[in-house]
Amino acid sequence: MSRLLFTALFLTFLTVACVHSPSRISSLASPAAPFVSPLSGNASGSEQDVPTSGGISADSESGNQDSRKSLQEPEQGAKVAAKSQDESPRSQENLRDQEKWGEEEEATIADPLEPFNRAMFHFNDKLYFWALKPVAQGYNWVVPEKARISVKNFFTNLAFPIRFVSCLLRADFKCAGSEFGRFTVNTIWGVGGLLDPSSSTQLNLPKGDADLGETLGVYGLGQGFYFVWPVLGPSSARDSVGLVGGFFLYPVSYIRPWPAWLGVRTYQEVNDASLRIGDYESLKEAAIDPYVALRDAYFQYRQKKVEAGRGQPEPPKPGGVR
Repeated sequence: MSRLLFTALFLTFLTVACVHSPSRISSLASPAAPFVSPLSGNASGSEQDVPTSGGISADSESGNQDSRKSLQEPEQGAKVAAKSQDESPRSQENLRDQEKWGEEEEATIADPLEPFNRAMFHFNDKLYFWALKPVAQGYNWVVPEKARISVKNFFTNLAFPIRFVSCLLRADFKCAGSEFGRFTVNTIWGVGGLLDPSSSTQLNLPKGDADLGETLGVYGLGQGFYFVWPVLGPSSARDSVGLVGGFFLYPVSYIRPWPAWLGVRTYQEVNDASLRIGDYESLKEAAIDPYVALRDAYFQYRQKKVEAGRGQPEPPKPGGVR
């Protein structure tokens, strides 16, 4: 008698707990459900919610079956409530927005030169691991991080004409004014660009990374086909045109003789690589096909830059969060 009373009290407690926890079930009906669905059996199943024991009699087992039926009623009611909530106009609008952005993210760049691009990808990969990374690691060990950041600031400040002209070409005068102000402040008070006082809280002039390829995209020119340059890395037909224009706008390109220019550009690449050692390795280790992963990552990165240049909003977050 006491065992049956204890079982009845325990099942009553479970019923009340399930009735007062609909959020756990409604979360499974959210747009992020594909990531949670493998766990739905443990979340709403009866294997853990109703523990069994070998010492329970047949009457107790039949009582457990009845309790399972009673437990299904609040779960079904919660699912219906979650479904009705998802069918609201705002939820439907969020779902349509997510489907639209999902289709855009699934799009990829044309790759008619894939055999050549894969060969260049493997060439750049070997060049990185056999030459650039060892030199950058040695440079990293010798030169302190603050000094390497100052060198990066100097070359970033020196590339001001590329960003300034890109902003002007798309009539973004706020961007052009910000770039001109950053260049003036960093050149005068930043010791020729080695320091970055314009990013301080007092001035609050954020760093920009506008380029001519992004500007062409803002005007509606598509990326065309994917192309991997030796040494320079991933690009596209549109961005390759931007690289040519950027070459003539970059003051380092006018250093003569050309071995001196090559030495400066090599030093710049080694310094930049020393500050991002491990990023490429992480991408490569996490990808089944590193070539495809790098191609898609490059396409999405350039698309987001163009959309930001056009002033388009960010994609909606799952679950109706704006």
